[in-house]
Amino acid sequence: MFSQHSGIQRYIIRKVVSYIVVLFLSFTAVFFILRLIPGNPIRAYVYMLRSRYGFEPIGDRTIQMFEEMFGLNEDVFSQYLIFLRRLLFEFNLGPSFMAFPTPAQELIARHLPWTIILLSVTTLLSWFIGLILGVIVGWKRGTRFDNFFFTFSLIFSQVPYYIVAVILLLLFAYIFPILPSRGAYAASLTLFDINFIISAIQHAFLPALSIILVSMTGWLISTRALVITIVGEDYLQYALAKGLSNSRIFTRYILRNTLLPQTTGLAISLGFIVTGAFLVEWIFVYPGIGALFVNAIGLLDFNVIQGIIMLTMFTVLTANLIMDLIYPLIDPRVALT
Repeated sequence: MFSQHSGIQRYIIRKVVSYIVVLFLSFTAVFFILRLIPGNPIRAYVYMLRSRYGFEPIGDRTIQMFEEMFGLNEDVFSQYLIFLRRLLFEFNLGPSFMAFPTPAQELIARHLPWTIILLSVTTLLSWFIGLILGVIVGWKRGTRFDNFFFTFSLIFSQVPYYIVAVILLLLFAYIFPILPSRGAYAASLTLFDINFIISAIQHAFLPALSIILVSMTGWLISTRALVITIVGEDYLQYALAKGLSNSRIFTRYILRNTLLPQTTGLAISLGFIVTGAFLVEWIFVYPGIGALFVNAIGLLDFNVIQGIIMLTMFTVLTANLIMDLIYPLIDPRVALT
C-alpha cells in the first residue's frame, strides 16, 4: 500500500515537473520563432499606412526613435531577457503595438470572454448532439437513418470550419439576409439588458452553427464506432436474449457505456477551447481572440501574437496535465508504469 502511494507521488511530481519544463520551453520557442519573421511592428504599421494612403507617414529617424522606445533595436537575446523579466516578475507581456499603450494581456483579456462563451457553448452542444445521434446511428446500423447521418458526417468532418462559415455567411446574411453578418451585438443597445442578450445570440448564431456542424460529426463518428463495438459484446447479447426492452438496453447498456470515454474526450476538448476556430471569428468579425490574432499577425504585433499562442499552449498543456493527474485515480496501475 505504501509502495503504491509513493509511486503515485513520484508520478505526480514527474508530470508536474515535465509540465513546467515543456511550458517554459514552449514559451521560449514562441519568442524566438516570432523574431525570425522579417521586419518589426513599427515598420509593418508604417508600410500599411504607406500602402493605404500612398505617402510616407514618418521618416526613418522617427522609426528608429520608436524602435528604441520599444526595445526593438536591441539584439534578440536582450529582448528575450526583457520578455522573461516582464513575464515572470511583472506578469506583463508588454504593450500592444496596434493598440498602444494598452498592455497586450489587457487587450487579450478584453477579447477572451467572447471566445470562451462562443466555444464553450459550441463544444458542449457539438458533444451532446454528436453523442445522441452517434448512439442512435450505431444502434440502427445499416438503416437509411444510419446511412444518411454517417455519410453526412464523413463528408462534413473533412470540411474546414471556415468553408462552412463562408457558405452560411453568404446564405443567411446576404442571399437571405435574416441574420447579422458581423460583430457580436448591435452597438446601439444597452449592455446586458434583454435586447442586448437577444442581439448577442443572433450575432453568435452563424459562427456557432459553423463550428457545431463540423465538430458534431467527429463525435458522431467516434460514438457510432463505440456503439457498434458495444453491440457485439457478450453481455449485451445476453441482455437481448433475456428479452429486455430496447429502451432499457439502449439507456442502461449502450448509452451508459458510451458516456465514460466520450466524457473523457469532452474534458480534453474543453482544454483546447481557446484554440477554437480563429478564422471563423475573423470571417464574422466576432470580437474574440481569433479575430484579434489575425489582426495582430497583419500588423506584426509580437506581444499580442505571442500572448495568444502562449495562452493556447497553457490551456492545452494544463488540460493534458489535469487528465494525467486524474488517470491514477481511475486506474492506479498508470502511476506504476
